[in-house]
Amino acid sequence: MQIGIVGLGKMGGNISVRLTRHGHDVVLFDRDPEVVSKVGARAEAGKTKPATGLKDMVGKLTADRKIIWLMLPAGEVTEAAVKELDGLLGRNDILIDGGNSFYKDDIRRAAELAKKGIHYVDVGTSGGVWGLERGYCMMYGGTKDATDHIDPILRALAPGLGDVPRTPGRDKPGMDPRAELGYLHCGPAGSGHFVKMVHNGIEYGIMQAFAEGFDVMKSKNSTALPEDQRFELNMPDIAEVWRRGSVVSSWLLDLSAQALANNPDLSNYKGDVADSGEGRWTIEAAIEEAVPVPVITASLFTRFRSRTGNNYAEKMLSAMRFGFGGHIEGTNN
Repeated sequence: MQIGIVGLGKMGGNISVRLTRHGHDVVLFDRDPEVVSKVGARAEAGKTKPATGLKDMVGKLTADRKIIWLMLPAGEVTEAAVKELDGLLGRNDILIDGGNSFYKDDIRRAAELAKKGIHYVDVGTSGGVWGLERGYCMMYGGTKDATDHIDPILRALAPGLGDVPRTPGRDKPGMDPRAELGYLHCGPAGSGHFVKMVHNGIEYGIMQAFAEGFDVMKSKNSTALPEDQRFELNMPDIAEVWRRGSVVSSWLLDLSAQALANNPDLSNYKGDVADSGEGRWTIEAAIEEAVPVPVITASLFTRFRSRTGNNYAEKMLSAMRFGFGGHIEGTNN
């Protein structure tokens, strides 16, 4: 299939390259022409075309149904791109937002674009800087017509069955086989980003638990404790042994173990932990639904506190964020 990708940052560039590896043709656009050239050089030969802007991109998409994937920061940048493309796309064309937009914005955009017959699909995309090789877990919302049409694109980006053991009991009726492959149609427009939003809220809580636990262990040598109760614990070795058969083993623990092996004191991190919005939105949704979420709320507030003075726990959070997403301290990127 042919698709246009707008925004070639850490994830957008790798999404483009992965699609070309699976035989898809990609029209590339980024506000930095040098980035377009670099992504094109990494892609499969002859499978990409550069575009100088959104109008040029639409002109270079020759399929009967034009497909454009936005991989831009949530908010004004994405909003501006959607408005411009509203005037460039036509009936039955498909506009995908693969960033981290607020799900209520998706619902509004889908309704506005539907007036012209344009389909809007919101794709919550998880995989960070590792997605090129590992694939991307995707949760998406939109019309069945549009999501069925772009299924070959989503299947190419998804991790596939891989070596993850199959869940017993998934042969029952009503269970979507695509979930086993790492991508799922969650419902109408907005539902994909809603599920991804909650996913990220959960991520906040898991990361916070790891960070606090390692901080407790590292502080076990405190002079405030009786001398016979002080332990000098090896953080890299503890992270490693937990990776091997422990019930808390996970990709986040893998990333923590790697960061600790490289620098046990994590002195290469300041511990200023940003939040990119999804944690706040998850809490807002919980308030609207009267659902208690104390763990996610506390983890968000800890990120706020980290920007006024931090400790080993915040450095652990920074290390994990950099590990899975390449996030730089002091920014939301």
